[in-house]
Amino acid sequence: MNFTEYNQLTYQLGKDLEQGSVEALVDTIEEAYRNDKQVFIIGNGGSAANASHLCEDLAKGTLSDFENQKRLRAISLTDNTPAILAWGNDTSYDRIFVEQLKSYANPGDLLVAISGSGNSPNVLVAVEWAKKNGVKTFGITGYDGGKLGPLCDCELRVESFNMGAVEAVHGIAFHYIIEVLHERFKDG
Repeated sequence: MNFTEYNQLTYQLGKDLEQGSVEALVDTIEEAYRNDKQVFIIGNGGSAANASHLCEDLAKGTLSDFENQKRLRAISLTDNTPAILAWGNDTSYDRIFVEQLKSYANPGDLLVAISGSGNSPNVLVAVEWAKKNGVKTFGITGYDGGKLGPLCDCELRVESFNMGAVEAVHGIAFHYIIEVLHERFKDG
């Protein structure tokens, strides 16, 4: 595949992305904002990088008035390195997100779970706990959605088995979401 073909692939995947799913994620995050709920974001590898990036954009990129505007409370659980390493070392890597949720999450909060394959064990364990404890779940997947897609309350899926393209389109969707929320949050 050459660069032009790759661009065409990502363009087509973005074009084919279910717009209703993207809008549902916008609305779900806005609901958390309006109800003063926490937004947690998790993922592994490239999805962890996307989780960190989305978190930063939600926390800062949605602001138009840094001094007076209400802020969205978003945190990426991929960025708490000491907790990740402690839980991974002392128990198992499968517990790195769920144990953080047990400490911080409350009913009505939102968990955005990113997994290109939809089969990351630590993401699935976190989502299962969230669902049992009243935390809303939104899966961001690729491939065929894996186990994560049907487990979550809502899903945004890039239907491709090319992980790089899946992660790239996730990033495009996330930047669109920030643009929309920036406008919606201007009024507080």
